[in-house]
Amino acid sequence: MSNSQISPGLSGAWVAILNFREPLQSVAGGAEEYAWRVATHLVTAGAHVSFVTAREPDQPRFEIRQGVTLHRMGNRYTLYPLAALWLLLHRRRLDLVVDCMNGIPFFAPAVLPRRTPVISLIHHVHDRQFWAFFPPWLARIGCFVEGPVARRLYRRCRTVTVSESSKRDLRERLGWTAPIQVIPNGGATTAEEVPPDPALGEPALVFLGRLVAHKRVARVVELADLLADRWPGLRVHVIGRGPEFEPLTQMVGARQLSGKVALHGHLPEEAKFRLLGAATLHVTASEFEGWGLTVIEAAALGVPTVAYGVAGLRDSVRDGLTGWLAAEGEHLADVVDRALKELTEPSARAEIGAACRSWAQEFTWKRTGTMMAALVESELAARFAPTIVEPRVAPEIS
Repeated sequence: MSNSQISPGLSGAWVAILNFREPLQSVAGGAEEYAWRVATHLVTAGAHVSFVTAREPDQPRFEIRQGVTLHRMGNRYTLYPLAALWLLLHRRRLDLVVDCMNGIPFFAPAVLPRRTPVISLIHHVHDRQFWAFFPPWLARIGCFVEGPVARRLYRRCRTVTVSESSKRDLRERLGWTAPIQVIPNGGATTAEEVPPDPALGEPALVFLGRLVAHKRVARVVELADLLADRWPGLRVHVIGRGPEFEPLTQMVGARQLSGKVALHGHLPEEAKFRLLGAATLHVTASEFEGWGLTVIEAAALGVPTVAYGVAGLRDSVRDGLTGWLAAEGEHLADVVDRALKELTEPSARAEIGAACRSWAQEFTWKRTGTMMAALVESELAARFAPTIVEPRVAPEIS
């Protein structure tokens, strides 16, 4: 680390980042990438960073990677009380905590001294996920914790989110009163031009992301069936891992789509970008996102995206310029068909590809890290600023 990279305001500061997962875990996604990029940037700026997260089988409890100290503890359920205990044990030595709220917060302000700054990092509102994954009684508890409980607990904490849509949802759906700053995601680290590969299909559709229920990947897979008559050479490629992998495998078999759909699972970065870059179109059917990191990864390779016009995705996809957004009531297959027809014109495809690459260049992890480091530094400066007491002026005696 060169001295020029070290920020005087961060040098020697001990920052803890509390996040549900870390990037090497099996269902890690954009939120984990974001938290990790922030952690490594703070390290280069001179801070000591502890990354507190859950532990998967066979992972060590303690590890130092890229200068970040990983503390893995508990599973998806026991992480929160164990993290609270960890904070309690180190509460007087920590300088700042980044509390990443994945629906459920880590309750850092309740454990730490009031003078220790806490930054709340929220990618998107999770109320719909609670209702999608949990029984009604548990969903109500989740919404109560995410809403009234968290709103009051974090009312004095600076909040960071990743898009204007998420900021608006925090204000309107959660009644969030704390100050909110938008710090966008970064983008792809590899953005080399990749020539189309006819062996992948003509056209080739790619889904990239975690295979979880709210991503609705089945809607992308079924495009191989719904568009077969209009695009006989169409192939669908799914890149990612998660609990929906097995149901998708069964779906492909039941619908006899094995020649039209390829489930690639997790791919190394180079292979992932090579396949994504050779695609005609990137397609996501997610019902909500904080932003849309995979959209920007595709755009960096000149590949446009078709998505639903929902929170997060309407921020990362510039409708009509870098992709197409399905309006309410529109079928995904019809929007994909319209996009493919437009992309058959070479000049239109080149123009859209150039617009995608230009848009993606606006989002870098360096920019994300720099903005977060500046916020951390300002919070630390406010903590350690001396209290200025105005001198008392004696009343004049007439």
